[in-house]
Amino acid sequence: MAETSHDPAAADPGAGAHLSRRALLGGVAGAVALSALQWTPAGRIPAADAATTIAQPPGFPAGITLYQQTFQNWSEEVTVDGLWTCAPTAPEDVVTLANWAHAQGWRLRPLGAGYSWSPVVIDPATPPAQVVLVDTGNLTAVSVSPGSPASVTAQPGVTMDNLLAVLKSAGYGLTAFPVLGYATLGGVLATGGRGTGVPAQGETPLPGHTYGSVGNLVVSLTAVAWDESTAAYTLQTFQRTDPRIQALITHVGRAFVTEVTLRVGPDQRLRCQSWFDVPAAEIYAPPATAGSRSLASYVSGSGRVVCIWFPFTTSPWLRVLTPTPSQPWTSRAVNSPYNYPFNDIVPQSVSDLLSEIIAGNAGATPTFTAAQMDAISAGLIATDSWDLWGWSSDMLAYVRPTTLRITSTCWNVVTSRANVQSVVSDFFAAYQAQLAAYQAQGLYPMNGPLEIRVTGLDQVADCQVPGALGAQLSPLRTRPDHPEWDTAVWFDMTTVPITPGDHAFAAAMEQWIRSNFTGSYGAVHAEWSKEWANTAAGAWTDSAVIGADIPDSYRAGQAADDGWDTAVATLNALDPGRVFSSAFLDNLFG
Repeated sequence: MAETSHDPAAADPGAGAHLSRRALLGGVAGAVALSALQWTPAGRIPAADAATTIAQPPGFPAGITLYQQTFQNWSEEVTVDGLWTCAPTAPEDVVTLANWAHAQGWRLRPLGAGYSWSPVVIDPATPPAQVVLVDTGNLTAVSVSPGSPASVTAQPGVTMDNLLAVLKSAGYGLTAFPVLGYATLGGVLATGGRGTGVPAQGETPLPGHTYGSVGNLVVSLTAVAWDESTAAYTLQTFQRTDPRIQALITHVGRAFVTEVTLRVGPDQRLRCQSWFDVPAAEIYAPPATAGSRSLASYVSGSGRVVCIWFPFTTSPWLRVLTPTPSQPWTSRAVNSPYNYPFNDIVPQSVSDLLSEIIAGNAGATPTFTAAQMDAISAGLIATDSWDLWGWSSDMLAYVRPTTLRITSTCWNVVTSRANVQSVVSDFFAAYQAQLAAYQAQGLYPMNGPLEIRVTGLDQVADCQVPGALGAQLSPLRTRPDHPEWDTAVWFDMTTVPITPGDHAFAAAMEQWIRSNFTGSYGAVHAEWSKEWANTAAGAWTDSAVIGADIPDSYRAGQAADDGWDTAVATLNALDPGRVFSSAFLDNLFG
Protein backbone atom coordinates (compact mmCIF):
# COMPACT_ATOMS: atom_id res chain seq x y z
CA MET A 1 0.00 0.00 0.00
CA ALA A 2 1.36 3.41 -0.87
CA GLU A 3 2.30 5.54 2.11
CA THR A 4 -0.50 7.82 3.18
CA SER A 5 -0.90 10.22 6.05
CA HIS A 6 -4.00 11.38 7.81
CA ASP A 7 -4.46 13.86 10.60
CA PRO A 8 -7.76 13.65 12.46
CA ALA A 9 -6.55 16.22 14.98
CA ALA A 10 -8.92 18.78 13.53
CA ALA A 11 -11.75 16.87 15.16
CA ASP A 12 -12.79 17.89 18.65
CA PRO A 13 -11.37 15.34 21.09
CA GLY A 14 -14.03 16.27 23.59
CA ALA A 15 -13.79 17.31 27.16
CA GLY A 16 -15.34 16.66 30.54
CA ALA A 17 -14.87 14.32 33.45
CA HIS A 18 -13.51 10.85 32.80
CA LEU A 19 -14.00 7.71 34.82
CA SER A 20 -11.80 4.64 35.00
CA ARG A 21 -13.52 1.44 33.96
CA ARG A 22 -12.92 0.18 37.48
CA ALA A 23 -15.03 3.02 38.87
CA LEU A 24 -17.62 2.59 36.13
CA LEU A 25 -18.07 -1.09 36.72
CA GLY A 26 -17.98 -0.68 40.45
CA GLY A 27 -21.04 1.51 40.10
CA VAL A 28 -23.01 -1.09 38.17
CA ALA A 29 -21.61 -4.27 39.70
CA GLY A 30 -24.81 -4.88 41.62
CA ALA A 31 -26.74 -5.21 38.37
CA VAL A 32 -24.21 -7.16 36.33
CA ALA A 33 -21.36 -9.15 37.74
CA LEU A 34 -18.67 -7.20 35.94
CA SER A 35 -15.21 -6.22 37.13
CA ALA A 36 -12.48 -4.20 35.47
CA LEU A 37 -9.74 -5.80 37.52
CA GLN A 38 -7.29 -8.24 36.02
CA TRP A 39 -8.54 -11.78 36.50
CA THR A 40 -7.30 -13.15 39.83
CA PRO A 41 -8.33 -16.23 41.77
CA ALA A 42 -10.98 -15.41 44.33
CA GLY A 43 -11.30 -16.60 47.91
CA ARG A 44 -8.10 -18.65 48.15
CA ILE A 45 -7.99 -20.83 51.28
CA PRO A 46 -4.97 -23.08 52.02
CA ALA A 47 -5.82 -26.76 52.36
CA ALA A 48 -4.67 -26.82 55.99
CA ASP A 49 -6.93 -23.92 56.96
CA ALA A 50 -9.98 -24.71 59.04
CA ALA A 51 -11.98 -22.35 56.81
CA THR A 52 -12.08 -24.84 53.92
CA THR A 53 -15.64 -25.80 53.05
CA ILE A 54 -15.29 -29.24 51.47
CA ALA A 55 -13.33 -32.38 52.25
CA GLN A 56 -9.77 -32.50 50.98
CA PRO A 57 -8.98 -34.73 48.00
CA PRO A 58 -8.09 -38.12 49.48
CA GLY A 59 -4.39 -38.98 49.52
CA PHE A 60 -3.44 -35.84 47.65
CA PRO A 61 0.26 -35.92 46.66
CA ALA A 62 2.55 -34.37 49.25
CA GLY A 63 4.72 -31.43 48.21
CA ILE A 64 2.25 -29.94 45.73
CA THR A 65 0.54 -26.79 47.01
CA LEU A 66 -3.21 -27.29 47.40
CA TYR A 67 -5.85 -24.67 48.19
CA GLN A 68 -9.53 -23.98 47.76
CA GLN A 69 -10.72 -21.05 45.65
CA THR A 70 -13.46 -19.73 43.40
CA PHE A 71 -13.00 -20.07 39.66
CA GLN A 72 -14.21 -17.22 37.50
CA ASN A 73 -13.59 -16.70 33.82
CA TRP A 74 -12.82 -13.30 32.31
CA SER A 75 -16.39 -12.23 31.52
CA GLU A 76 -17.47 -13.60 34.93
CA GLU A 77 -20.27 -15.58 33.30
CA VAL A 78 -18.63 -18.83 34.43
CA THR A 79 -18.25 -18.80 38.21
CA VAL A 80 -17.88 -21.87 40.43
CA ASP A 81 -17.21 -21.53 44.14
CA GLY A 82 -14.86 -23.50 46.36
CA LEU A 83 -12.87 -25.54 43.87
CA TRP A 84 -9.76 -27.39 44.93
CA THR A 85 -6.80 -25.96 43.05
CA CYS A 86 -3.15 -26.92 43.06
CA ALA A 87 0.06 -25.32 41.82
CA PRO A 88 2.64 -27.75 40.41
CA THR A 89 6.17 -26.44 40.00
CA ALA A 90 7.45 -28.91 37.39
CA PRO A 91 6.03 -31.10 34.61
CA GLU A 92 6.80 -34.16 36.74
CA ASP A 93 4.32 -32.84 39.31
CA VAL A 94 1.59 -33.00 36.68
CA VAL A 95 2.47 -36.65 36.03
CA THR A 96 2.16 -37.32 39.75
CA LEU A 97 -1.19 -35.56 39.81
CA ALA A 98 -2.49 -37.51 36.81
CA ASN A 99 -1.62 -40.87 38.33
CA TRP A 100 -3.14 -39.82 41.66
CA ALA A 101 -6.35 -38.64 39.94
CA HIS A 102 -6.59 -41.82 37.90
CA ALA A 103 -6.25 -43.97 41.01
CA GLN A 104 -8.76 -41.92 43.01
CA GLY A 105 -11.34 -41.39 40.25
CA TRP A 106 -10.82 -37.61 40.24
CA ARG A 107 -10.37 -35.24 37.32
CA LEU A 108 -7.83 -32.51 36.61
CA ARG A 109 -8.60 -29.32 34.72
CA PRO A 110 -5.71 -27.25 33.31
CA LEU A 111 -5.97 -23.61 34.38
CA GLY A 112 -4.23 -20.73 32.64
CA ALA A 113 -5.13 -17.08 32.93
CA GLY A 114 -8.88 -17.66 32.56
CA TYR A 115 -9.18 -15.23 29.62
CA SER A 116 -11.89 -17.05 27.73
CA TRP A 117 -15.64 -17.21 27.50
CA SER A 118 -16.36 -20.89 26.90
CA PRO A 119 -16.50 -23.42 29.78
CA VAL A 120 -13.60 -25.55 28.57
CA VAL A 121 -12.12 -25.39 32.08
CA ILE A 122 -15.24 -25.59 34.24
CA ASP A 123 -18.92 -25.74 33.30
CA PRO A 124 -21.12 -23.95 35.85
CA ALA A 125 -24.19 -25.80 34.59
CA THR A 126 -22.75 -29.02 36.01
CA PRO A 127 -20.93 -28.10 39.23
CA PRO A 128 -17.86 -30.32 39.29
CA ALA A 129 -17.39 -32.99 41.92
CA GLN A 130 -14.04 -34.66 42.44
CA VAL A 131 -12.20 -32.07 40.36
CA VAL A 132 -8.90 -30.29 41.00
CA LEU A 133 -7.85 -27.27 38.94
CA VAL A 134 -4.17 -27.39 37.97
CA ASP A 135 -2.80 -23.85 37.90
CA THR A 136 0.01 -23.51 35.35
CA GLY A 137 1.29 -20.26 36.87
CA ASN A 138 4.59 -21.87 37.91
CA LEU A 139 5.20 -23.51 34.53
CA THR A 140 6.57 -20.48 32.71
CA ALA A 141 10.05 -21.37 31.41
CA VAL A 142 11.05 -19.99 27.99
CA SER A 143 14.19 -20.53 25.93
CA VAL A 144 15.05 -19.44 22.40
CA SER A 145 17.10 -21.55 20.01
CA PRO A 146 18.48 -19.07 17.45
CA GLY A 147 19.55 -19.93 13.95
CA SER A 148 17.92 -20.83 10.70
CA PRO A 149 15.39 -22.16 11.36
CA ALA A 150 14.91 -20.71 14.84
CA SER A 151 12.55 -21.96 17.54
CA VAL A 152 11.32 -21.18 21.02
CA THR A 153 10.55 -23.77 23.70
CA ALA A 154 8.11 -22.75 26.40
CA GLN A 155 5.92 -24.10 29.16
CA PRO A 156 2.14 -23.56 29.10
CA GLY A 157 1.87 -21.00 31.90
CA VAL A 158 3.93 -18.30 30.21
CA THR A 159 1.82 -15.35 29.14
CA MET A 160 1.88 -14.28 25.52
CA ASP A 161 3.25 -10.92 26.67
CA ASN A 162 6.27 -12.56 28.30
CA LEU A 163 6.79 -14.99 25.43
CA LEU A 164 6.71 -12.17 22.88
CA ALA A 165 9.05 -10.04 24.99
CA VAL A 166 11.61 -12.85 25.07
CA LEU A 167 11.29 -13.33 21.34
CA LYS A 168 11.57 -9.61 20.65
CA SER A 169 14.77 -9.32 22.69
CA ALA A 170 16.24 -12.13 20.61
CA GLY A 171 15.17 -10.56 17.30
CA TYR A 172 12.20 -12.85 16.62
CA GLY A 173 8.44 -12.42 16.50
CA LEU A 174 5.09 -13.85 15.41
CA THR A 175 2.96 -12.64 12.53
CA ALA A 176 -0.34 -13.13 14.32
CA PHE A 177 -1.52 -13.90 17.85
CA PRO A 178 -4.47 -13.00 20.14
CA VAL A 179 -4.58 -9.32 21.10
CA LEU A 180 -4.92 -10.02 24.84
CA GLY A 181 -1.31 -10.58 25.82
CA TYR A 182 -2.14 -11.70 29.36
CA ALA A 183 -3.47 -15.00 27.98
CA THR A 184 -1.21 -18.01 28.51
CA LEU A 185 0.46 -19.93 25.73
CA GLY A 186 -1.23 -23.12 26.91
CA GLY A 187 -4.67 -21.57 26.62
CA VAL A 188 -3.92 -20.05 23.23
CA LEU A 189 -2.79 -23.39 21.82
CA ALA A 190 -5.63 -25.38 23.37
CA THR A 191 -8.29 -23.21 21.71
CA GLY A 192 -6.63 -22.51 18.36
CA GLY A 193 -5.73 -18.93 19.22
CA ARG A 194 -4.99 -16.65 16.24
CA GLY A 195 -4.58 -13.00 15.33
CA THR A 196 -5.18 -11.16 12.08
CA GLY A 197 -3.32 -11.13 8.79
CA VAL A 198 -2.76 -12.56 5.34
CA PRO A 199 0.07 -11.74 2.94
CA ALA A 200 -0.43 -8.34 1.37
CA GLN A 201 -0.33 -8.15 -2.40
CA GLY A 202 3.33 -8.54 -3.37
CA GLU A 203 4.44 -9.43 0.17
CA THR A 204 6.90 -12.30 0.54
CA PRO A 205 6.08 -14.24 3.72
CA LEU A 206 9.00 -14.45 6.14
CA PRO A 207 10.33 -17.93 6.95
CA GLY A 208 9.36 -19.18 10.38
CA HIS A 209 6.04 -17.33 10.35
CA THR A 210 2.43 -18.34 9.75
CA TYR A 211 -0.78 -16.47 8.93
CA GLY A 212 -2.78 -19.24 10.59
CA SER A 213 -3.13 -20.16 14.25
CA VAL A 214 -0.26 -19.99 16.72
CA GLY A 215 -0.52 -23.78 16.94
CA ASN A 216 0.47 -24.10 13.30
CA LEU A 217 4.02 -23.20 14.38
CA VAL A 218 4.31 -26.24 16.66
CA VAL A 219 7.40 -28.32 15.95
CA SER A 220 6.98 -30.70 18.88
CA LEU A 221 5.21 -30.83 22.21
CA THR A 222 5.33 -32.79 25.45
CA ALA A 223 2.12 -33.91 27.13
CA VAL A 224 1.05 -36.06 30.05
CA ALA A 225 -0.31 -39.19 28.39
CA TRP A 226 -1.15 -42.79 29.21
CA ASP A 227 1.60 -45.35 28.66
CA GLU A 228 0.20 -48.81 28.02
CA SER A 229 3.53 -50.51 28.75
CA THR A 230 3.69 -49.13 32.30
CA ALA A 231 -0.06 -48.71 32.86
CA ALA A 232 0.58 -45.18 34.04
CA TYR A 233 0.59 -41.57 32.90
CA THR A 234 4.01 -40.34 31.77
CA LEU A 235 5.59 -37.39 30.01
CA GLN A 236 5.63 -38.12 26.28
CA THR A 237 7.04 -35.99 23.46
CA PHE A 238 5.29 -35.89 20.10
CA GLN A 239 6.90 -34.63 16.89
CA ARG A 240 4.98 -32.72 14.21
CA THR A 241 5.15 -35.83 12.00
CA ASP A 242 3.44 -38.05 14.61
CA PRO A 243 -0.26 -38.54 13.76
CA ARG A 244 -1.13 -38.27 17.46
CA ILE A 245 0.05 -34.67 17.63
CA GLN A 246 -2.80 -33.70 15.32
CA ALA A 247 -5.25 -34.01 18.22
CA LEU A 248 -2.93 -32.38 20.75
CA ILE A 249 -2.06 -29.08 19.05
CA THR A 250 -5.63 -27.78 19.45
CA HIS A 251 -7.03 -30.09 22.14
CA VAL A 252 -9.82 -27.83 23.51
CA GLY A 253 -8.85 -28.62 27.11
CA ARG A 254 -8.92 -32.41 26.64
CA ALA A 255 -5.17 -32.85 27.34
CA PHE A 256 -2.36 -31.39 29.43
CA VAL A 257 0.62 -30.07 27.46
CA THR A 258 3.65 -29.31 29.64
CA GLU A 259 6.03 -27.96 27.00
CA VAL A 260 5.94 -26.91 23.37
CA THR A 261 8.51 -25.95 20.76
CA LEU A 262 7.37 -23.40 18.19
CA ARG A 263 9.01 -22.34 14.97
CA VAL A 264 9.74 -18.61 14.94
CA GLY A 265 11.09 -16.15 12.40
CA PRO A 266 12.66 -12.70 12.31
CA ASP A 267 10.68 -9.90 13.91
CA GLN A 268 9.36 -7.15 11.68
CA ARG A 269 8.32 -3.54 12.01
CA LEU A 270 4.71 -2.64 11.41
CA ARG A 271 2.95 0.63 10.81
CA CYS A 272 -0.52 0.82 12.35
CA GLN A 273 -2.86 3.48 10.95
CA SER A 274 -6.27 4.10 12.45
CA TRP A 275 -9.24 5.66 10.72
CA PHE A 276 -12.65 6.52 12.10
CA ASP A 277 -14.10 8.37 9.12
CA VAL A 278 -14.45 5.58 6.53
CA PRO A 279 -18.16 4.69 6.31
CA ALA A 280 -19.16 1.13 7.05
CA ALA A 281 -21.20 1.25 3.85
CA GLU A 282 -17.94 1.53 1.89
CA ILE A 283 -15.91 -0.95 3.93
CA TYR A 284 -18.62 -3.64 3.71
CA ALA A 285 -19.97 -2.74 0.27
CA PRO A 286 -21.13 -5.51 -2.07
CA PRO A 287 -18.35 -6.61 -4.42
CA ALA A 288 -20.03 -4.97 -7.42
CA THR A 289 -19.74 -1.52 -5.85
CA ALA A 290 -16.71 -2.00 -3.59
CA GLY A 291 -13.97 0.55 -4.13
CA SER A 292 -10.58 1.51 -2.76
CA ARG A 293 -11.93 1.78 0.79
CA SER A 294 -13.46 -1.68 0.92
CA LEU A 295 -12.22 -4.25 3.40
CA ALA A 296 -10.84 -6.41 0.60
CA SER A 297 -8.88 -3.45 -0.74
CA TYR A 298 -7.28 -2.75 2.64
CA VAL A 299 -6.49 -6.45 3.03
CA SER A 300 -4.91 -6.50 -0.40
CA GLY A 301 -2.77 -3.46 0.31
CA SER A 302 -1.61 -4.27 3.85
CA GLY A 303 -2.67 -7.81 4.73
CA ARG A 304 -3.45 -6.99 8.37
CA VAL A 305 -6.78 -5.31 9.12
CA VAL A 306 -8.94 -4.99 12.23
CA CYS A 307 -12.39 -3.46 11.80
CA ILE A 308 -14.37 -2.61 14.96
CA TRP A 309 -17.92 -1.41 14.28
CA PHE A 310 -20.35 -0.35 17.00
CA PRO A 311 -24.01 -1.04 16.19
CA PHE A 312 -26.06 1.92 14.94
CA THR A 313 -22.98 4.01 14.10
CA THR A 314 -21.81 5.21 10.70
CA SER A 315 -18.10 4.43 10.67
CA PRO A 316 -15.98 1.80 12.47
CA TRP A 317 -12.57 2.01 14.07
CA LEU A 318 -10.46 0.74 11.20
CA ARG A 319 -6.90 -0.36 12.03
CA VAL A 320 -4.61 -1.14 9.11
CA LEU A 321 -1.19 -2.65 9.82
CA THR A 322 1.44 -2.66 7.11
CA PRO A 323 4.95 -4.18 7.17
CA THR A 324 7.16 -1.07 7.13
CA PRO A 325 10.92 -1.49 7.75
CA SER A 326 11.64 2.23 8.19
CA GLN A 327 9.71 4.74 10.27
CA PRO A 328 7.45 6.96 8.14
CA TRP A 329 7.83 10.63 9.01
CA THR A 330 4.16 10.88 9.97
CA SER A 331 4.27 7.89 12.35
CA ARG A 332 5.01 7.93 16.06
CA ALA A 333 7.49 5.25 17.13
CA VAL A 334 6.55 3.08 20.13
CA ASN A 335 8.61 0.52 22.03
CA SER A 336 6.00 -1.35 24.06
CA PRO A 337 2.49 -2.76 23.55
CA TYR A 338 -0.89 -1.40 24.70
CA ASN A 339 -0.73 1.94 22.98
CA TYR A 340 -4.43 2.81 23.25
CA PRO A 341 -4.86 3.90 26.89
CA PHE A 342 -8.34 5.22 26.16
CA ASN A 343 -9.45 1.57 26.10
CA ASP A 344 -9.30 1.79 29.90
CA ILE A 345 -10.99 5.17 30.31
CA VAL A 346 -14.68 5.84 29.84
CA PRO A 347 -16.18 9.35 29.68
CA GLN A 348 -18.72 9.99 32.42
CA SER A 349 -21.48 10.32 29.83
CA VAL A 350 -20.73 6.82 28.49
CA SER A 351 -20.73 5.28 31.97
CA ASP A 352 -24.07 6.94 32.69
CA LEU A 353 -25.54 5.46 29.51
CA LEU A 354 -24.29 1.98 30.40
CA SER A 355 -25.90 2.32 33.81
CA GLU A 356 -29.16 3.28 32.12
CA ILE A 357 -29.04 0.24 29.85
CA ILE A 358 -28.28 -2.10 32.73
CA ALA A 359 -31.15 -0.56 34.68
CA GLY A 360 -33.53 -1.43 31.85
CA ASN A 361 -33.44 1.47 29.38
CA ALA A 362 -32.38 -0.54 26.34
CA GLY A 363 -33.44 2.34 24.08
CA ALA A 364 -30.30 4.18 25.14
CA THR A 365 -28.19 1.64 23.23
CA PRO A 366 -27.74 3.64 19.96
CA THR A 367 -26.62 6.66 21.98
CA PHE A 368 -24.34 4.42 24.05
CA THR A 369 -22.64 2.81 21.05
CA ALA A 370 -22.20 6.19 19.35
CA ALA A 371 -20.63 7.54 22.53
CA GLN A 372 -18.21 4.61 22.63
CA MET A 373 -17.11 5.33 19.08
CA ASP A 374 -16.77 9.03 19.88
CA ALA A 375 -14.54 8.12 22.83
CA ILE A 376 -12.29 6.08 20.54
CA SER A 377 -11.95 8.82 17.95
CA ALA A 378 -11.24 11.36 20.68
CA GLY A 379 -8.76 9.01 22.29
CA LEU A 380 -6.85 8.45 19.07
CA ILE A 381 -6.39 12.18 18.76
CA ALA A 382 -5.66 12.94 22.40
CA THR A 383 -2.99 10.22 22.63
CA ASP A 384 -1.48 10.82 19.18
CA SER A 385 -2.00 7.16 18.36
CA TRP A 386 -3.68 7.23 14.95
CA ASP A 387 -0.38 6.47 13.20
CA LEU A 388 2.08 4.25 15.09
CA TRP A 389 5.22 2.34 14.13
CA GLY A 390 7.10 -0.37 16.01
CA TRP A 391 7.92 -4.04 16.37
CA SER A 392 5.16 -6.55 15.71
CA SER A 393 4.37 -7.37 19.35
CA ASP A 394 4.10 -3.67 20.20
CA MET A 395 1.62 -3.11 17.37
CA LEU A 396 -0.55 -6.21 17.70
CA ALA A 397 -1.13 -6.51 21.47
CA TYR A 398 -3.53 -3.78 22.52
CA VAL A 399 -6.25 -5.19 24.82
CA ARG A 400 -5.54 -5.21 28.55
CA PRO A 401 -7.47 -7.20 31.16
CA THR A 402 -8.75 -3.86 32.45
CA THR A 403 -10.91 -3.24 29.40
CA LEU A 404 -14.70 -3.41 29.64
CA ARG A 405 -15.78 -6.99 30.16
CA ILE A 406 -18.03 -8.01 27.31
CA THR A 407 -19.17 -11.41 26.17
CA SER A 408 -18.31 -12.68 22.71
CA THR A 409 -19.76 -15.02 20.10
CA CYS A 410 -17.43 -15.71 17.20
CA TRP A 411 -17.28 -17.78 14.03
CA ASN A 412 -15.07 -17.88 11.00
CA VAL A 413 -15.87 -18.51 7.36
CA VAL A 414 -13.14 -20.46 5.60
CA THR A 415 -13.22 -19.41 1.98
CA SER A 416 -11.07 -18.19 -0.89
CA ARG A 417 -9.41 -14.80 -0.72
CA ALA A 418 -11.37 -13.75 -3.79
CA ASN A 419 -14.56 -14.12 -1.73
CA VAL A 420 -13.54 -11.89 1.20
CA GLN A 421 -15.57 -8.84 0.18
CA SER A 422 -18.60 -10.93 -0.64
CA VAL A 423 -18.41 -12.74 2.70
CA VAL A 424 -18.13 -9.57 4.79
CA SER A 425 -20.82 -7.81 2.77
CA ASP A 426 -23.26 -10.69 3.18
CA PHE A 427 -22.63 -10.98 6.91
CA PHE A 428 -22.82 -7.26 7.58
CA ALA A 429 -26.11 -6.96 5.71
CA ALA A 430 -27.59 -9.86 7.67
CA TYR A 431 -26.29 -8.45 10.95
CA GLN A 432 -27.78 -5.02 10.29
CA ALA A 433 -31.09 -6.57 9.27
CA GLN A 434 -31.19 -8.59 12.48
CA LEU A 435 -30.39 -5.49 14.56
CA ALA A 436 -33.20 -3.59 12.83
CA ALA A 437 -35.68 -6.41 13.39
CA TYR A 438 -34.90 -6.46 17.12
CA GLN A 439 -34.94 -2.66 17.31
CA ALA A 440 -38.45 -2.66 15.85
CA GLN A 441 -39.48 -4.74 18.87
CA GLY A 442 -37.76 -2.35 21.28
CA LEU A 443 -34.86 -4.78 21.85
CA TYR A 444 -31.16 -3.98 21.65
CA PRO A 445 -29.27 -7.22 22.37
CA MET A 446 -25.95 -6.06 20.89
CA ASN A 447 -24.29 -3.08 22.59
CA GLY A 448 -20.65 -4.00 21.99
CA PRO A 449 -18.68 -3.88 18.75
CA LEU A 450 -18.72 -6.29 15.84
CA GLU A 451 -15.07 -7.09 15.17
CA ILE A 452 -13.97 -8.44 11.80
CA ARG A 453 -10.55 -9.87 11.02
CA VAL A 454 -9.09 -11.80 8.11
CA THR A 455 -6.48 -14.54 8.58
CA GLY A 456 -4.74 -17.21 6.61
CA LEU A 457 -5.17 -20.93 7.21
CA ASP A 458 -2.87 -23.45 8.87
CA GLN A 459 -0.50 -24.22 6.01
CA VAL A 460 1.57 -27.00 7.55
CA ALA A 461 4.70 -26.08 5.56
CA ASP A 462 4.95 -22.91 7.68
CA CYS A 463 6.46 -24.86 10.59
CA GLN A 464 9.36 -25.93 8.36
CA VAL A 465 9.12 -29.58 9.40
CA PRO A 466 9.16 -31.97 6.43
CA GLY A 467 6.11 -34.20 6.56
CA ALA A 468 4.34 -32.03 9.16
CA LEU A 469 0.71 -32.89 9.88
CA GLY A 470 -2.17 -30.49 10.52
CA ALA A 471 -4.10 -29.87 13.74
CA GLN A 472 -7.35 -31.80 13.36
CA LEU A 473 -9.41 -29.55 15.64
CA SER A 474 -8.06 -26.19 14.49
CA PRO A 475 -10.74 -23.83 13.11
CA LEU A 476 -8.11 -22.83 10.53
CA ARG A 477 -7.39 -26.25 9.11
CA THR A 478 -7.10 -26.43 5.34
CA ARG A 479 -9.60 -28.40 3.26
CA PRO A 480 -8.09 -30.87 0.75
CA ASP A 481 -11.34 -30.85 -1.22
CA HIS A 482 -11.15 -27.06 -1.60
CA PRO A 483 -7.53 -26.12 -2.30
CA GLU A 484 -8.73 -22.67 -3.39
CA TRP A 485 -9.82 -21.92 0.19
CA ASP A 486 -6.85 -20.09 1.68
CA THR A 487 -8.46 -17.49 3.95
CA ALA A 488 -10.71 -17.19 6.98
CA VAL A 489 -12.95 -14.23 7.77
CA TRP A 490 -13.74 -13.91 11.49
CA PHE A 491 -16.93 -12.35 12.86
CA ASP A 492 -16.82 -11.55 16.57
CA MET A 493 -20.12 -10.24 18.00
CA THR A 494 -19.86 -8.70 21.46
CA THR A 495 -22.22 -7.32 24.07
CA VAL A 496 -22.39 -6.65 27.80
CA PRO A 497 -23.25 -9.92 29.61
CA ILE A 498 -26.93 -10.56 30.48
CA THR A 499 -28.16 -8.03 27.93
CA PRO A 500 -31.78 -9.11 27.23
CA GLY A 501 -32.12 -11.09 24.01
CA ASP A 502 -28.39 -11.51 23.38
CA HIS A 503 -28.43 -15.31 23.18
CA ALA A 504 -31.53 -15.44 20.97
CA PHE A 505 -29.86 -12.89 18.68
CA ALA A 506 -26.65 -14.95 18.56
CA ALA A 507 -28.63 -18.11 17.87
CA ALA A 508 -30.39 -16.51 14.91
CA MET A 509 -27.08 -15.27 13.50
CA GLU A 510 -25.50 -18.68 14.01
CA GLN A 511 -28.32 -20.36 12.09
CA TRP A 512 -27.94 -17.80 9.32
CA ILE A 513 -24.16 -18.08 9.01
CA ARG A 514 -24.26 -21.87 8.95
CA SER A 515 -26.94 -21.90 6.26
CA ASN A 516 -25.44 -19.13 4.10
CA PHE A 517 -21.81 -20.20 3.79
CA THR A 518 -22.08 -23.68 2.32
CA GLY A 519 -20.99 -25.59 -0.75
CA SER A 520 -18.21 -23.94 -2.72
CA TYR A 521 -18.76 -20.59 -0.98
CA GLY A 522 -17.19 -21.51 2.36
CA ALA A 523 -17.37 -23.44 5.62
CA VAL A 524 -18.08 -22.25 9.16
CA HIS A 525 -16.26 -22.95 12.43
CA ALA A 526 -16.97 -21.61 15.92
CA GLU A 527 -14.06 -20.11 17.84
CA TRP A 528 -13.43 -22.51 20.71
CA SER A 529 -12.67 -19.83 23.32
CA LYS A 530 -15.87 -17.84 22.68
CA GLU A 531 -19.61 -18.50 22.95
CA TRP A 532 -21.25 -20.82 20.40
CA ALA A 533 -24.17 -23.23 20.06
CA ASN A 534 -26.54 -20.54 21.33
CA THR A 535 -30.25 -20.84 21.95
CA ALA A 536 -32.47 -18.38 23.75
CA ALA A 537 -31.57 -20.33 26.92
CA GLY A 538 -27.90 -19.46 26.61
CA ALA A 539 -24.62 -20.40 25.01
CA TRP A 540 -23.57 -24.04 24.52
CA THR A 541 -27.19 -25.21 24.75
CA ASP A 542 -27.95 -26.10 21.11
CA SER A 543 -27.63 -29.87 21.09
CA ALA A 544 -27.86 -30.06 17.29
CA VAL A 545 -24.90 -27.72 16.85
CA ILE A 546 -22.87 -29.52 19.53
CA GLY A 547 -23.78 -33.03 18.42
CA ALA A 548 -23.78 -32.60 14.64
CA ASP A 549 -22.82 -29.24 13.14
CA ILE A 550 -19.52 -28.81 14.96
CA PRO A 551 -18.26 -32.40 14.56
CA ASP A 552 -19.34 -32.43 10.92
CA SER A 553 -17.45 -29.19 10.25
CA TYR A 554 -14.22 -30.99 11.22
CA ARG A 555 -15.08 -34.10 9.20
CA ALA A 556 -16.02 -32.32 5.98
CA GLY A 557 -13.38 -32.51 3.27
CA GLN A 558 -10.92 -34.55 5.35
CA ALA A 559 -9.88 -38.15 4.88
CA ALA A 560 -11.98 -40.64 6.82
CA ASP A 561 -9.09 -41.31 9.20
CA ASP A 562 -8.01 -37.68 9.58
CA GLY A 563 -10.84 -35.65 11.06
CA TRP A 564 -13.03 -35.18 14.13
CA ASP A 565 -13.51 -38.86 14.95
CA THR A 566 -9.80 -39.62 14.71
CA ALA A 567 -8.97 -36.69 16.96
CA VAL A 568 -11.50 -37.85 19.57
CA ALA A 569 -10.15 -41.40 19.41
CA THR A 570 -6.58 -40.15 19.85
CA LEU A 571 -7.47 -38.00 22.85
CA ASN A 572 -9.28 -40.95 24.42
CA ALA A 573 -6.31 -43.24 23.81
CA LEU A 574 -3.88 -40.78 25.35
CA ASP A 575 -6.19 -40.30 28.33
CA PRO A 576 -8.35 -43.43 28.66
CA GLY A 577 -9.21 -42.57 32.25
CA ARG A 578 -10.58 -39.19 31.13
CA VAL A 579 -8.48 -37.56 33.82
CA PHE A 580 -8.22 -34.44 31.63
CA SER A 581 -11.90 -34.18 30.76
CA SER A 582 -15.11 -32.67 32.18
CA ALA A 583 -18.85 -33.06 31.83
CA PHE A 584 -18.84 -30.32 29.20
CA LEU A 585 -16.08 -31.96 27.17
CA ASP A 586 -17.66 -35.41 27.57
CA ASN A 587 -20.79 -33.96 25.97
CA LEU A 588 -18.82 -32.24 23.21
CA PHE A 589 -16.58 -35.15 22.30
CA GLY A 590 -18.99 -37.95 23.13
